[in-house]
Amino acid sequence: MAAAVIAAAGCGAPAARQDAAAAAGAAFEAAVAADDHVRACGLLAPQTRKQLEQDEQKACPAAFASQELPRTRGIQGVEAYGRQAMVRMTGDTLFLSLFTGGWKVVAAGCTPRPDQPYDCLIKGA
Repeated sequence: MAAAVIAAAGCGAPAARQDAAAAAGAAFEAAVAADDHVRACGLLAPQTRKQLEQDEQKACPAAFASQELPRTRGIQGVEAYGRQAMVRMTGDTLFLSLFTGGWKVVAAGCTPRPDQPYDCLIKGA
């Protein structure tokens, strides 16, 4: 049953993908706001988690604790294209990818830069 729901959220109508990505983004931001580093790490994409641990030379929860991610105030917009999504919030932008287990954060603490890619505090290699 759960696999069917995930499949529908990932491959279904654009609105379903956007809703699922928004929910994953909101869950990540709630974990950040609650200083729940274990939960936040569980919502990171595998390569992003690995890169964070490598950069900080600590296990993910300890590495995550040293990050200064912005606090957010609600979702402003969601764009989902296939297996990729961008969730814009007041104060932060998240980039997500769809994995077998659902949407995972591949980059967080992202700010736009004119004519350049976003600058992100946490990102995979």
